[in-house]
Amino acid sequence: MEQKSELPDVQMVQIPSGVIALRDDRISRTWSVELQRFAIGRYPVTQAEYAALTGRQPLSPATTQCPVENVSWNDAAKFCNLLSKVAGLSECYDMHDDGTGATPVPHSSGYRLPTEAEWEYACRAGSNGPRYGNLDDIAWYRENSEGRTHDVGQKQANQWGIYDTLGNVWEWCSDQYDPEVYGSYRVFRGGGWSDAERGCLATNRRRSHPTFAIDDLGFRVARLLDTCRE
Repeated sequence: MEQKSELPDVQMVQIPSGVIALRDDRISRTWSVELQRFAIGRYPVTQAEYAALTGRQPLSPATTQCPVENVSWNDAAKFCNLLSKVAGLSECYDMHDDGTGATPVPHSSGYRLPTEAEWEYACRAGSNGPRYGNLDDIAWYRENSEGRTHDVGQKQANQWGIYDTLGNVWEWCSDQYDPEVYGSYRVFRGGGWSDAERGCLATNRRRSHPTFAIDDLGFRVARLLDTCRE
């Protein structure tokens, strides 16, 4: 990935500490995660932000303010490392040479992908239902997307001022899905422009290999504030 000198203006929202209850209907499992305060991207990373930092723009008819897509988990993690480096922060990922992902760097101050607990906590923004609002008001999905991504920030934000967590593009998270069963497969969340209504839920979990890329899958960045150098 070719590094450029320009630092993208990635807008971040500070999220308070708290507890989130997660569930996986596939194996009928529920669990709770206690979260430290963190920051997360107000929007998914855009085509323009990705190109400004990496010098690459995935082949796509989308405009520069649409979410970047056709990026793998590995691509997203490398973007986070580049963003950290240009911002003068320590990198969060030690990338594996075999394409199976990366090992987290302990106590890093840099940018990374959100954990799925952080992602769902930020998506819900204190709400308890399957979505933080009426789907047509908050998300681009099969019934209103016209078969494509749309510029970020055009639908209503949630109560914490975060846009497009549901619909538009699915978003990679840092977590492995189930290492004992699926090995290096990583989680992605949120639903995309091609999904039916039932696909755009705060609780939906999907998975794929870290090299997988498709036209309705992107990412947003996060930072753990309590380790950040302010």
